[in-house]
Amino acid sequence: MNEEDSEKISGLLKGIGYERTKIKEESDIIIFNTCCVRENAEQKVYGHLGALKALKRKKPNLIIVVTGCMMQQDGMPDKVMKKFPHIDIIAGSYNSYKLPEYIERVKTEGNSIIEVWNKEKGIVEGLPVDRMSDVKAFVTIMYGCNNFCSYCIVPYVRGRERSREPENIINEIKDLVSKGYKEITLLGQNVNSYGKGLEPEINFAGLLRRVNKIEGLERIRFMTSHPKDVSDELISAMAECEKVCEHGHFALQSGSSRILEKMNRKYTREQYLELVKKLRMAMPNIAITTDIIIGFPGETEEDFEETLSIVKEVEFDSAFTFIYSQREGTPAAKHEEQVPENIKHERFNRLVEAVNEILAKKNKEYEGKIVEVLVEGPSKNDETKLMGRTRTSKLVNFQGSPDIVGKLVKAKITKAQSFSLIGEII
Repeated sequence: MNEEDSEKISGLLKGIGYERTKIKEESDIIIFNTCCVRENAEQKVYGHLGALKALKRKKPNLIIVVTGCMMQQDGMPDKVMKKFPHIDIIAGSYNSYKLPEYIERVKTEGNSIIEVWNKEKGIVEGLPVDRMSDVKAFVTIMYGCNNFCSYCIVPYVRGRERSREPENIINEIKDLVSKGYKEITLLGQNVNSYGKGLEPEINFAGLLRRVNKIEGLERIRFMTSHPKDVSDELISAMAECEKVCEHGHFALQSGSSRILEKMNRKYTREQYLELVKKLRMAMPNIAITTDIIIGFPGETEEDFEETLSIVKEVEFDSAFTFIYSQREGTPAAKHEEQVPENIKHERFNRLVEAVNEILAKKNKEYEGKIVEVLVEGPSKNDETKLMGRTRTSKLVNFQGSPDIVGKLVKAKITKAQSFSLIGEII
């Protein structure tokens, strides 16, 4: 969602005559679109802002902007401005669409601006989007979250759940398809909650079925999907809609029911395993990916072993693994049973080893298989090759000419690597 927000900010600035540049020293405006989900991201922002002090001294007319959900935290804008007075604009995630107005004010008035709305004011439609890809695109279907997981700051900085009208979503996707886009990823803090409060009634399964009917669209993905809200109706829609890819990201977070309760996740280990069973019955080839937090307050070795065992039982196709970090303003930050850092890191390393071992094994199973690949562009590791993804979201690198970018091709997998596949077009 942060990526799509950045694409919108770039689109807004293009609308007032600016273009992207990769060279920081040539910039007239530098914008940090922040995320506060993890502490590490905040620390990076501080480091980058400090490093810009010298450049601002050389280029007094340089405009430095900080926006995004990090700025929605209580007291954060004043704290950041006090520490880095060379910043020109601070805006929150709710009003980042007003950046062109703020930039013009700074240029004409010369004063710094801090404007952070403390509440969402409806959904703003029709914002221009400067998309990073010509092949696949993100489309936000809803904003905010009502779940209040005890470790998560998102509901406090992104607000309550609010869904876009289905017609606006469908029209946006149709427009993208008319421009040659082949794959759409539907975005939301919890896409399964889509549709609450809309009239006439529609839920996420219903939206998937409507999007699936759009002519010319080849693939549909979605994220993020809360396990507690994955209904049988949604699983049926995923299985029956031929454009929905055989890939689902369902954040486990912990394999211990005791820790899941402390996290306020509202499902148990057993319920998660039952969900996996249902998904694989409906879609035998589905790739399941997940998020896991290690070292949540009160996590014992036994709790960790339960996480390790569920990872081995489910055999996730990949997992984003995180070491728990305290987020000020969340209930979990107040827990006294904080796990020592050395234990967190030791458990984290054991988990990553298990995840990577499973990933290598699952990738190996692709060797010799013929898969459908959507060609996205040059490989990031070797620009002489192209890269794309299978329907199960496996990354494939292969030789090919640039004229097949944006096309669906068949590739035979010749070699499995740790985190990707090598293939050849057939």
